[in-house]
Amino acid sequence: MTLSPPPPLAIGRSSLAGRARRRRASWLLAGALAVAAPTSVAAPSALDAELFAQILVSELDLRQGEAAQAIQRMTALARRYKDEQLFRRAVDMAVQARAPEPAVATLKTWRQTLPRSVAAAEVQAQILAALGRANEAAEAARAWIELTPAPQRPAVLLGLPRLVVKGQQAAALVPLLDALLKPWRDAPATRLPALLSTARLRMAAGELSRAVDAAREAQALDATSDGAAVIGLELMDHEPGAESLVTTYLNNARPAAGIVRIGYARRLTAAQRFKEAASTLEAATASDPQLASAWLMQGALQLELGQPARARDALKRFVELRHRQVADQAAQASADGADDDEADDGITQQLSQAHLMLAQASEQLGDFQDAQEWLDRLGEQARSPAALTRRASVLARQGRVDEAKTLLMQLPEGTPEQARSKVLSQTQLLRDAQRWQEAYDLLQQANSRFQDDSEFLYEQALLEEKFGKHDDMERLLRRVIQIKPDQQHAYNALGYSLADRGLRLEEARQLIGKALQLAPGDPFITDSLGWVEFRLGNRQDALKLLRDAYDRRPDAEIAAHLGEVLWSDGQRDAALTVWRAGRDRDAGNEVLKQTLQRLKVRL
Repeated sequence: MTLSPPPPLAIGRSSLAGRARRRRASWLLAGALAVAAPTSVAAPSALDAELFAQILVSELDLRQGEAAQAIQRMTALARRYKDEQLFRRAVDMAVQARAPEPAVATLKTWRQTLPRSVAAAEVQAQILAALGRANEAAEAARAWIELTPAPQRPAVLLGLPRLVVKGQQAAALVPLLDALLKPWRDAPATRLPALLSTARLRMAAGELSRAVDAAREAQALDATSDGAAVIGLELMDHEPGAESLVTTYLNNARPAAGIVRIGYARRLTAAQRFKEAASTLEAATASDPQLASAWLMQGALQLELGQPARARDALKRFVELRHRQVADQAAQASADGADDDEADDGITQQLSQAHLMLAQASEQLGDFQDAQEWLDRLGEQARSPAALTRRASVLARQGRVDEAKTLLMQLPEGTPEQARSKVLSQTQLLRDAQRWQEAYDLLQQANSRFQDDSEFLYEQALLEEKFGKHDDMERLLRRVIQIKPDQQHAYNALGYSLADRGLRLEEARQLIGKALQLAPGDPFITDSLGWVEFRLGNRQDALKLLRDAYDRRPDAEIAAHLGEVLWSDGQRDAALTVWRAGRDRDAGNEVLKQTLQRLKVRL
């Protein structure tokens, strides 16, 4: 088969067709040039021209749907010239054509032609593993490891688990690869990467306890290596003992442990262990003050913990670092002569988030002018729902509730979700302003529009309690549970209300226990359970639960309960310390104020 000469350039009406043909020819030419450089040929020659033509024919065959012929031709060329690139292209063609058997056959030829090829063994292991041919994949993986030069072998060992996908394939392949790694686990030079690879293989197979055991062995060899710590982070929520892999690393790591500290803080935050997460982030920024993302997370956590001054300091540091980074990037782009018009969306989004949190921190500190100034820096995000809601909150904190209501009317409601969010934002504003009746009327209107909406019913139930209508509150909460059986807050609210009134305490304990099953470790639900135990007369159990809740989340309401139990236990100084800390965080907390008033305590 010979190539026909290209047609003359089209003009007039046919010019578009000509351009399309030229584009296709350019695509084929690029593909041919990418592989038409056999390592056995040192300089351009007639042989190069012949090879180029055959490659181009093969590419045309593939383009025209003749995949089998294309793969066969490319494989023959690769075998003739003993060329890695041509073999790889033949395999790629088979994969593109979804032709597994030709791919396997080409790989076999590649291995036979170039028996010392590391690339051939690697690709063969990957393809066979993907096809579920576990025994053959394991043998190819063995060759891949053995053919790799010793300096690069640890990287190959660490990459071995990528051959495994979850499911039935993992069950078949993991034991074979685990056995394959045994001699490398026994060799001093490769013991660490082989153990880490073993841990990941066992994770893929669902053998989490054995995965932790292998990671712990690896960590015993080098406590400053982050491999075991990363495995610990991934398994923290699923396997007891995994967290110790992280803490051991952090206790031994150099300042470069910042990324692991951030990952650990994220896991702690997800588990609502806020104080520990904050301490972890403080350690991260102390060891690496340039770690911008740690400052952002630290600011968010300090807001959650009721420490607005510390939150503002951390967030200002983040903004400073990010602006410096943007300036450095712009300067570099200018020096390189590059166009720097495109902003980094990730950085822009993070800065907007920081500005909103800075406004919140200043609002909590009573610095309303500063809060407005941070909101004014939002630029294009100044009219976003989050920004409008924060502006409304700042106005309401100054007693300008009607202006805040008017501002929230500007929130979009083009979709049902936007309409729901608008109602909830308005309701929260009115509740914070203690305008209970207006909030209740708004929710009743919403319930007529969004019938049986569990979130609106829940909010309405809380307002019924404000009016002392406990029967109506219970009816609504039970309706929420019926509509959404996994709504932990409804179980908790009902159980806490019963306990706080000293009613049906065993039922209250069961309701709160159900809530805790749905949200393990939630400090507010743990607080409710501690309050039930106190009402039942189980003071020591109550103290244990309330201390745990307060350690996780030193909230003013939890402080009120813990302080009362300590007070009743005769630990008056400890109670006063807890209450004062709660007051410092939220002096307006209703539960704390009512507790101090009822017990006739002055701080």
